Amino acid sequence: MTWLGVWLVGVGLCDLVRSSARPQVARSAVWVGLVAMAGLGALGGLLGPTDLVVGLGAALALLLWVRWSAQALLTGTGHVAALASLGAGAVWLVALSGWASRPGGLLGRWLVWADLPAPLAGVGPGQVLLVAGLLLANLATGNVVVRLVLVSVGALRPVDRTSDPGDEPAEQLRGGRLLGPMERVVIIGLGLAGQLTAAGLVIAAKGLIRFPELQSKRSDRESVDGAGIDEVTEYFLVGSFVSWLLALVSLFLAR
Repeated sequence: MTWLGVWLVGVGLCDLVRSSARPQVARSAVWVGLVAMAGLGALGGLLGPTDLVVGLGAALALLLWVRWSAQALLTGTGHVAALASLGAGAVWLVALSGWASRPGGLLGRWLVWADLPAPLAGVGPGQVLLVAGLLLANLATGNVVVRLVLVSVGALRPVDRTSDPGDEPAEQLRGGRLLGPMERVVIIGLGLAGQLTAAGLVIAAKGLIRFPELQSKRSDRESVDGAGIDEVTEYFLVGSFVSWLLALVSLFLAR
């Protein structure tokens, strides 16, 4: 699973960079992801011939993910291919994980040398890379996955078909792009700490916090121009369940 962690770090960093509001920064996203993958692979001692083949497949999956997800969000077509490229990349790396070199290298020696806190003492480089990758992927990459699903079911309009952003449910329930990543990271952190009940409370709390906002849209049910209660509720429910599913799958892999 070490290469899966390396790949997720690359994908997560790539999506963080391409979410930048500065075009010149966003254009470097792919290179940031590829360099991060190559650097972490070298630091983790993944330098064998098989590692090269696996790494090339991971790089191809990253490139396809960036290209197809950007196209799907812009035009509303190809979202299945985008999500499939992300899933295929993960399956590829899990399937070939047994052929990867034993993780170690500079990262492994540093972990042995470093005086880490008690919960992290004795953790191997493979586990460190996997958890780091999952946490990074649950930030910007998680938001992209959620938006792809929302666009695919019609809860959000593609970028080139949105005439008035204020009509979008995302504008009616503000803060989702920030609250979603925070929520996923908290769920993963609590789950890794063994506090599954507390993680469930986080999920329940989101519904309670959003309920007044959903109720405030009830008067817009008959609205034609704006997003009414039905559209906003669909956006909230679909987006939340996809976000929770990503966090739970990540927690399953990390444990």
